[in-house]
Amino acid sequence: MPRSAKFPLMLTLGALCLAPAAARAGTADSTYDKLDVFAQVLQYIQNSYVEPVDPQQLVYGAIRGMMRTLDPHSAFMAPEEFKSMQEDTAGHFGGVGIEVELKEGELVVVSPIDDTPAARAGLLAGDRVLKIDGAEVEGMDSTEAMRRIKGVPGTKVVLTIDRPEFETPREFVLIRERIRMNPVDHSMPLPGYGLVRIRVFSERTDRYLAEALQALHKAAGGPLKGLVLDLRNNPGGLLDQAVRVVDRFIEEGLIVETLGRSRRAEKEFAHKQNTEPDYPLVCLVNGGSASASEIVAGALQDHGRALLMGVRTFGKGSVQTVVALKDGAGLKLTIARYYTPLHRSIQEQGILPDVIVPRNPPSGDSEIQVTREEDLKQHFKNPGSSEEDRRALEKIEDFQLRTALTYLKAWERFGGLRKQKPAATGGAAAGKPPR
Repeated sequence: MPRSAKFPLMLTLGALCLAPAAARAGTADSTYDKLDVFAQVLQYIQNSYVEPVDPQQLVYGAIRGMMRTLDPHSAFMAPEEFKSMQEDTAGHFGGVGIEVELKEGELVVVSPIDDTPAARAGLLAGDRVLKIDGAEVEGMDSTEAMRRIKGVPGTKVVLTIDRPEFETPREFVLIRERIRMNPVDHSMPLPGYGLVRIRVFSERTDRYLAEALQALHKAAGGPLKGLVLDLRNNPGGLLDQAVRVVDRFIEEGLIVETLGRSRRAEKEFAHKQNTEPDYPLVCLVNGGSASASEIVAGALQDHGRALLMGVRTFGKGSVQTVVALKDGAGLKLTIARYYTPLHRSIQEQGILPDVIVPRNPPSGDSEIQVTREEDLKQHFKNPGSSEEDRRALEKIEDFQLRTALTYLKAWERFGGLRKQKPAATGGAAAGKPPR
């Protein structure tokens, strides 16, 4: 047997033998008494099981079982799984482009990433994963499931998916790709109005956000009239990146508070440096917005900096730390709960938007079609109309985004109402109808 295969077992048994005598002399329910039972079972398996077993797999299996007694976000990662997780954080990996989590005992899709095999195949946030390549997911944690879904680009994975509108579960055949994510996209759907989409909070998210905002200001020829910050289907990521994103939009005050077992609060505050101008801001969220996304949304909402729009978020209000172990394995452990600036816990409840906007427009509410002046041939054009903006909005198929931009336009209009006064004299030129 290779020396490397023996190492975990030797380490475990050594720890058992070196346990303090005082601890072993405690009550029958003490931790070290139970470790003695573990060592006894391990010995029986090695000596009497019908076939030889790999000691490393036995120990790893025991650790996985121990982690499954905790919350669904705590997990043990074998060396290859730990390496894969590190690739995710860096923003590139081989897979199909989805994030999954255990929710109420079921493995659900948190979000598909845009322009990936999962998104192109039509997978949606909230889909339940029943099987991976024919293997039932019951009993798997999210780390094990992601290990099975990811793989070498060009290879196939079959996911059995269920969702409420399906009569029976359906199989989705996906071909893995090398997923290289730019965490931030930006565009200007209307003149002066920017759109920034944050896909994930990876190592370079804040840097890409700064570059996107700089490009939008340049395209607008000055400060933006308004911005849509799109966090839909963003499964989260690094806490420090979420804090930096919020810091871009507020000058001062608490961003997030974390409370661990010691009940000692860890707080992150905003700084005035590099803060964006105080333009109107709408933040889009949905059921696929989780973890770090909810930190950003909750902080912007509590500070009154952004109008939140969409549907209720995922509800992951816990903080994990990742520990590298001696043999290349890793441990992801929940160490704290986080709270918004107004000390709201996001756990299970999620963030409720200020304005609820469904993914698709309500059916049966379309406006009755009537003929208007603008429909008549050779009608006079109004030189002051915003026809271009209206037509640009109508072309946007994304209902939630279109609603967000409409709100920003209304925001600008309401802000200018009190400043806009007709001239006391001047006839038709001043807006006064001729007699």
